[in-house]
Amino acid sequence: QVQLTESGGGLVQAGDSLRLSCAASGRSFSTYTMAWFRQAPGKEREFVAAFRWTGAITYYADSVKGRFTISGDKSKNTVYLQMNSLKPEDTAVYYCATPKDRIPYGRSRYDYSYDYWGQGTQVTIPS
Repeated sequence: QVQLTESGGGLVQAGDSLRLSCAASGRSFSTYTMAWFRQAPGKEREFVAAFRWTGAITYYADSVKGRFTISGDKSKNTVYLQMNSLKPEDTAVYYCATPKDRIPYGRSRYDYSYDYWGQGTQVTIPS
C-alpha cells in the first residue's frame, strides 16, 4: 500500500524559511513524479512544484519560482520542499502527491494526474 507522509510545517514569520518533507513507502518511487500542492482556506488546491527522479527535473508554479526548491533523496524515498522568503500568501495546507503510473511532464501541474496523497501539513505565515 502506497503511503505518503508529510512533515515540517509550522508557524513562521514573513521572510523566514521552512523545509517540508514527504516520506514515501509502499513501492519504489524512483521512476514516478512526486509533487507538492497546497490549499489555502476558501481556495482550490493549487500546484506548487514537481520532481522527476530521472534527470532530477523540476517544475514550479510561477508564484513560488525562485523561492521554493523541490528535491529528492532516493536512499530515503523522500522528497523535500525548501521554502524561502515565505509570504503570508503562502499560508496553506501543503500536500505531497504521486501518480499510480508514469505521467507526461506536461501533466505534472494538474492534481487529477495524481492518485496518492498525503494527509497534509499546515504552513502559516501571519500578515
